[in-house]
Amino acid sequence: MAERLEMYALPEFPLIQPGDDICTLITAALERADITLADGDILVIAQKIISKAEGRYAHLNRVEVGTRARTLAERVDKDPRLVQLILDESVEVLRTRPGVVIVEHRRGYVHANAGIDQSNIQSDAKDPRVLLLPEDADASAAALRRSLRQVTGVEVGIIINDSAGRAWRNGTAGFAIGTAGFTPVVDMVGQGDLFGRKLESTSVAVADELAAGASFLMGQAAEGTPVVLVRGARLPVAEVGSESLIRAREYDLFR
Repeated sequence: MAERLEMYALPEFPLIQPGDDICTLITAALERADITLADGDILVIAQKIISKAEGRYAHLNRVEVGTRARTLAERVDKDPRLVQLILDESVEVLRTRPGVVIVEHRRGYVHANAGIDQSNIQSDAKDPRVLLLPEDADASAAALRRSLRQVTGVEVGIIINDSAGRAWRNGTAGFAIGTAGFTPVVDMVGQGDLFGRKLESTSVAVADELAAGASFLMGQAAEGTPVVLVRGARLPVAEVGSESLIRAREYDLFR
């Protein structure tokens, strides 16, 4: 594990439009900050800029609302059009209360309102729009990693992060919805503790830990720093995505 960790929020990152090349924008931001990528660096990317670049907008006035969405919208006091999008992006509704619909997103993670967001996006009051999560955040992370390797010749890891609430805890924290280039969960079973006892069930969600630290630097309002460079994590390269972060349903005590 790392003995020292450094995090840099890349400054002056531009507002993202559909079709923008995130790789080009990141390399330009690194150059402005006088930072050279090194093997083993990890870039944490806010989900929002990936979604924007991929054009993952939905216009509320164009949503066809079904009976189920209308019924649920009355119960949770939300716009029926938004509720329809939440249902479209999900495989199951797990919990509800006024203002919130907790679902299992179709990519597997449990999320409030399917991660659909209205903050920090440009929208016309006459034709309001919202931003959906990436279609496949692991694929987006892997593609960005390949592009950066081609441009820089450097092997980096990628985390696409979002923020969410947690069971039994107040406040939101960053977590990884997509990864590439390293193992997101480190299994420590069998390793000894300070007193020589063998660990029996400990695994560390390193991707989520780094996502949360980066989220602190990114901020949640008007900071405009959606990319954070993490240096010193010393994680081995692996060609895997984020699937191992999702707990199997039979072990999920909150369902």
